[in-house]
Amino acid sequence: MAGVQPPPLRSLDDFLLCSARFATPDVRNLERWNNRIINNLLYYQSNYFLCVLGFLLIVGYFEPFQLFTGMTVVTLLFTGFVWAAENQAPIRRFRRNHPTVSMLAILMASYLFISVLGGVAVFLFGIAFPIFMVLIHASVRLRSLKNKLENKLESIGLKRTPMGILLEALGQEQEAGS
Repeated sequence: MAGVQPPPLRSLDDFLLCSARFATPDVRNLERWNNRIINNLLYYQSNYFLCVLGFLLIVGYFEPFQLFTGMTVVTLLFTGFVWAAENQAPIRRFRRNHPTVSMLAILMASYLFISVLGGVAVFLFGIAFPIFMVLIHASVRLRSLKNKLENKLESIGLKRTPMGILLEALGQEQEAGS
């Protein structure tokens, strides 16, 4: 983790308000849509982190045990998936070729495991809802020149950020910055 730099918090104006430009993604060009999501995840990662953290704090205030159980299950399943993908070639290929299916598999496995434990509602609203909102924003937010420049620095290795490491663990490092 040495050399990891937390990215700056983007202004509210850039993130949501006046200067932010939004458009529906072209669902016929999945590669371009995927690149938009990845690059927005890299550029706005501090903003996304604060939004998710704020939502988790609100849910955690009302349902702390269920939220803790849900976060533990998702973390263990995600860690297990990354470990299996790094140590098993077929799983690694599947992760690279089908990143959306891989993420959905982790979330569905988490859902099934938590439903046995009884924390379904907390999981859905405390964990999955913020992830869903982040993916929607990353899908519809158009990239600016500054966004493209920052992502290019990340992709050539001059900057390492937490989201870059997460995307690399999910097998998405080759698209980042394109």
